[in-house]
Amino acid sequence: MQIERIGTVRAALGECPVWDAAENCLWMLDCRSGQLLRIDPESGATREWCLPAPVGSFALNGGDSIIVALKETFALVSLNDGATRTLGRIDDSHPNLRLNDGAPLPDGSFVAGTMHVHRQEGEAALGGLYRVDTGGRVSRIAQGLGVVNGPVMHPDGRHFHVCDSAQRKGFRYRMEETGRLSSPEVFIDTDALGSAPDGCCFDREGGLWTALVHAAAIARFDAAGKLDRRIDLPVAHPASLCFGGPDLSDIFVTTISDSGRLTATGPLDGALLRVRGAGAVGAPRGQCRIRP
Repeated sequence: MQIERIGTVRAALGECPVWDAAENCLWMLDCRSGQLLRIDPESGATREWCLPAPVGSFALNGGDSIIVALKETFALVSLNDGATRTLGRIDDSHPNLRLNDGAPLPDGSFVAGTMHVHRQEGEAALGGLYRVDTGGRVSRIAQGLGVVNGPVMHPDGRHFHVCDSAQRKGFRYRMEETGRLSSPEVFIDTDALGSAPDGCCFDREGGLWTALVHAAAIARFDAAGKLDRRIDLPVAHPASLCFGGPDLSDIFVTTISDSGRLTATGPLDGALLRVRGAGAVGAPRGQCRIRP
């Protein structure tokens, strides 16, 4: 197995890696600065776009368009000219609440959740989990999640997974075609690993991979939610990951140098890493198809 740095990126809060198979490149965010980065994994060549910070997440939306989760709103952004169209906003507003991680769903819609930090003991989390349908309509589909990370659809197309980093747990829902979710069940609990779970992705065998943001590692959980693989990394805070490369056998990992709550000063903290030879192949993930 080989772990290497890609390019010269040093993100404050590296998040939301997205493999673009059509262009053979990797997209990612630096959420604190609002930078969207497009990186050639072979040469390290990088192109940048500036979005309104803080940015929670994004997804490719076909053509030159992306959908972006900003602090309290969802928007479509043209990568050609920067034209922005606001689609809607979340139900709640609070200084310590913002949209966070998100991902496309198989029907072309987008799902993203909020993070409500600095809560007092017993204080309920505002926000929740939101879906933007293919017509651009925003609706809340779940509540009670403090820090949403790693939303991802299982390769079976029926089960939706999401982590609450505040609880250090990952939950599984059954999702209907309408986007409605069943009651959640706990799928993974990472507290014993000394970390919250962060970004997630699936391999084609149905194994769930997550970044152990406090434990300098990524981990795989099998179909029953049991830990069966851990890969230690030369960074303090890995934040998210995705499969990529021509055969989806590489794992790309984004990392943190200064998230505002987590800091690290090592030579690779904030870098984009590639893990080769992990022995897994990723499940393909589609793009959004949101056309208001």
